[in-house]
Amino acid sequence: MRFPVSPYVKISSPSWSRNATIYQVNTRQFSKAGNFDGVIEGLGRIKALGSDIVWLMPVHEIGKKHRKGSLGSPYAVKDYYSVNEEFGTPEDFKRLVKAAHDLDLKVILDWVPNHTAWDNPLVHEKPHWYAKDYKGDFRPSPWWDWDDIIELDYNNEALREYMIDALCHWIKEYDLDGFRCDVAGYVPNDFWRQARKALDAIKPVFMLAEWEDRDMHEHGFDMTYAWSWNEILFGIAQGVLPLDKLRKYYSWNERAWPKEAYRMTFVSNHDENAWEGTPDEKFGPMLNAAIVLSVIGEGMPLIHNGQEAGESKRLKFFERDPIDWQPHFMYDFYQSLLKLRKAHTALHNGAFGARMHQVPNDAMSEVFSFVREDAQSKWFCVFNFSDKAVSVRFKEEYYVDAYDAVLCASTHQYKESITHIEKGQSLELPAYAYRVFVKHCDEEE
Repeated sequence: MRFPVSPYVKISSPSWSRNATIYQVNTRQFSKAGNFDGVIEGLGRIKALGSDIVWLMPVHEIGKKHRKGSLGSPYAVKDYYSVNEEFGTPEDFKRLVKAAHDLDLKVILDWVPNHTAWDNPLVHEKPHWYAKDYKGDFRPSPWWDWDDIIELDYNNEALREYMIDALCHWIKEYDLDGFRCDVAGYVPNDFWRQARKALDAIKPVFMLAEWEDRDMHEHGFDMTYAWSWNEILFGIAQGVLPLDKLRKYYSWNERAWPKEAYRMTFVSNHDENAWEGTPDEKFGPMLNAAIVLSVIGEGMPLIHNGQEAGESKRLKFFERDPIDWQPHFMYDFYQSLLKLRKAHTALHNGAFGARMHQVPNDAMSEVFSFVREDAQSKWFCVFNFSDKAVSVRFKEEYYVDAYDAVLCASTHQYKESITHIEKGQSLELPAYAYRVFVKHCDEEE
């Protein structure tokens, strides 16, 4: 008897996503105007930075009942077919999507499938579509403080049909390229299988789940959050987690997840910024090293709007609080990193890129080292994730080669040089420093 192996992932990611990076836009805070026109004005800057996918936070009308703050949360949706007049009109939104497409940027919209605002018309028209608490009342998501929303119940077939029709409407009407789906794991996986099939029948879409679960990739999602990656790097930066936790993440990523799965690596997003702190607050002097790993290591890097301007404050979530745009080292830093990533296939996403292979060293509690290699290039990457200088030597011989040193930095330095890495050679790494070397395999030595 034969037992053939079938691919675990049953969907195909759009070809344009293979080397893409993602940029999150909070329309309310992105510009002084706080509207779609303000986003349109910034699209050229996003394109020049090197990003490819623009993720827009929800643009629907926001509920007023139990609203938080004066403007409310974009995740309290009053009408899935509406456009929030705070940002503009449906025609303004169409202009935004077209302007992005004209720059060869893709646009995905934040979608909130798990819950609605208290005053969404569905509450009165279809009350049986909602989950109830032990008293039989509408309920916010249990154990959270999300008292401005109430949960839907996906055991109802008619709700599924309504939600898929609404998703399809936005693809057909606005020519979107996909969705980022809020708390996607609170919705049954078989619904996402149904939704993806319906959406792909219109056009190939890109789907991002705000969740961290391998099974989301089988039928529904191209990319999931690497929440644990972020949490581990933060723990290391705070001195409360050992570096070995990061190795365990990459072991899990390699062995438990399909290679086709994109994992979104990030140091900031709207939740992190609002509730946990800015990147500088969270990562301190380790920030640049964490960013380099998010771009050079496996995963698709996310840039949260304002990061490239130094992300100098926690943006208010329920009020207007425009980003303080300013020239900053971080823009050039990200631009250089994304240019490298896009140009080299070894650094691409999922199955389109190369695996990371650990290079053991004699300072394993401080230094994280690996190689990524394909037929085009070989990358030897070394990170000192400790607060002290380290002299490190490497074991085995996979890393030994002639390289260009494309990144050689500590804290806020950036330079280029040429070097050869010999067997037994030591590297001197200041606190929180990193060294990234590349060999172009298709060139004669």
